[in-house]
Amino acid sequence: MTEVQATVEKARSAARWWGGLSYNERRSRLLAWKRHIARHIGELAALVAEETGKPQDDAALEVMLAVEHLDWAARNAGKVLGRHRVPSGMLAANHVATLEYLPLGVIGVIGPWNYPVYTPLGSVSYALAAGNAVVFKPSEHTPRTGAWLADAWATAVPGEPVLQAVLGDGAVGAELTWSGVDKIAFTGSAATARKVMATCAETLTPLVVEGGGKDAMIVAADADLDAAARAAAFGGFGNAGQTCAGVERVYVERSVYPEFLGKLSALAVGEQTMTTPEQPAIVRAHVEDAVSRGGRAVVGGPSSITASTVAPVVLAEVPEDSIAVTEETFGPTLVVNPVDSVDEAVQLTNASKYGLAASIFSKDSHGATRIARKLRTGAASVNAVLGFAGVPSLPFGGVGDSGFGRIHGADGLREFSRAQAVTRQRFAAPMDLMRLDRDPKVMQRALRLFHFRHGR
Repeated sequence: MTEVQATVEKARSAARWWGGLSYNERRSRLLAWKRHIARHIGELAALVAEETGKPQDDAALEVMLAVEHLDWAARNAGKVLGRHRVPSGMLAANHVATLEYLPLGVIGVIGPWNYPVYTPLGSVSYALAAGNAVVFKPSEHTPRTGAWLADAWATAVPGEPVLQAVLGDGAVGAELTWSGVDKIAFTGSAATARKVMATCAETLTPLVVEGGGKDAMIVAADADLDAAARAAAFGGFGNAGQTCAGVERVYVERSVYPEFLGKLSALAVGEQTMTTPEQPAIVRAHVEDAVSRGGRAVVGGPSSITASTVAPVVLAEVPEDSIAVTEETFGPTLVVNPVDSVDEAVQLTNASKYGLAASIFSKDSHGATRIARKLRTGAASVNAVLGFAGVPSLPFGGVGDSGFGRIHGADGLREFSRAQAVTRQRFAAPMDLMRLDRDPKVMQRALRLFHFRHGR
């Protein structure tokens, strides 16, 4: 038996114990884990910064957001998932109907390297709160962060191994997918997600995927351009641009395009460390393709990219079929293109194969909210970027190559549960149709009532 298989077997036993606890019993243990993480935020943030290259303040912010979600999941699981009555309807009026969401068992979580705490805990916390045990495979680029989280659980909640980490590269993730877990939660590229999905298909293992994005910002002519530029800089250059739901494309109404471009360019400063050795070459390929196809490098360019760092790059008037527009760059670059109208911006936003998140800037906030409903994305922010990331009650996930299924919020709790419907007969039905020796007269009365109810 391999290490992964042995870990899953231990998790299977732990899941029976954990799933048998009450919601209050699980909540108290989850909150103990939360307090341990919060009290050691400096230690964890330093480790994240060391493994990813991000500033420690950014790492601390990531931990803070993750803890908010953990707290919400722990406190709301019972309300969302617990047994509750639902209407029985006319035909089953003699029955009491209840609905309850029960644990799946063991969840395998395969995490990313760009946000090695916040992103995987979006699955881990909700899966645990729903009553499952979790086997967590962190990215091979951030293994110590993953091990720290599992060790923190063992310290705060000693006893059964409800949360365990398995370390290694993609081969370990593939083994976890094959191991017989009850669901896989995967975050990573769409290409890798397809491989994971193919493996899951072999064993009929359910899967939730967050597969990246090519997120757009729309800037209307009436927008606060200073606020929009600050948000674009944060969404595009923060975390070295390695944010799946950040900003990679900006569509600006033509009348304010030059002014916005100037304000954004002034904010494109500083050199940032990329987490993986492969990423700078991808960023370079996208920048070179944009420039070779007629785009303008307003700030920086190919020379901004070294073997391990990238300074912010602002590209303007880039053709929509450039890979800098169509593929996920995952670096501190922004493509900024003018549009004749917000409707054109919506059309270009939706032309992407990705559909994770977007943002709209306009002083007409109600109009911007209506625009958000037209976007083929799982999330949108009005006059902000990543606003949804700090709202634990909101579900998160995408469409298309950005994946399927949802983490966070009530939907995230249900994602790691199975619905069980139960009816209990209270008294014999006045018109009993659920029998082989059905009375023809009863059937005639039932049909008359049916036509009266539904056929008028």
